[in-house]
Amino acid sequence: MAVQLLRQLFTVDQYDKMLEAGIFTGNERVELIRGEIIKMSPMGIRHPACVKRLNKLFFLRLGEAVTVGIQDPVRLNNTSEPQPDVSLLQERPDFYETQKPQPENVFLLIEVSDTTIKYDREIKVPLYAENNIVEVWLVNLTEECLEVYRQPRANGYEIVQTFQRGENVTIQALPNVTFTVDEILGN
Repeated sequence: MAVQLLRQLFTVDQYDKMLEAGIFTGNERVELIRGEIIKMSPMGIRHPACVKRLNKLFFLRLGEAVTVGIQDPVRLNNTSEPQPDVSLLQERPDFYETQKPQPENVFLLIEVSDTTIKYDREIKVPLYAENNIVEVWLVNLTEECLEVYRQPRANGYEIVQTFQRGENVTIQALPNVTFTVDEILGN
């Protein structure tokens, strides 16, 4: 006789209450994906360096045009609240103090991947597409390239492009500013 395990799925509101109650310590990096609380992988040295580089790059180039979020939650729906490494958001006077960013507030979400490339490609990118995130960048540190996902559909992104060192890329919503893959990946 096979044993079937029962899993408890959570809503974003329940998850937020757990965070407020201090159920998770400050050192635990978790996010809510499809109702499940997922412990995020530890970061190697290149991952946080890339996030810092992107933060500085976007701040200097985009300044007043966006709000830059660094590993901040984005409420996609009632059961998913991931924490992308970088989010470029529409400006709001309250800096999202009264409401977490939602899909309609997002210009671009970025996941920086070294050890988590499979998870980011197979779980997070499709989740972003399902929730109409217009553009996602996957900074692939292992293969030293940038994967760009655009035009979300229910079953994934219609346009998927890979950019290599020496190539340029723009953000779909902010096409007047160009970035090089080398700037994104670093030296």
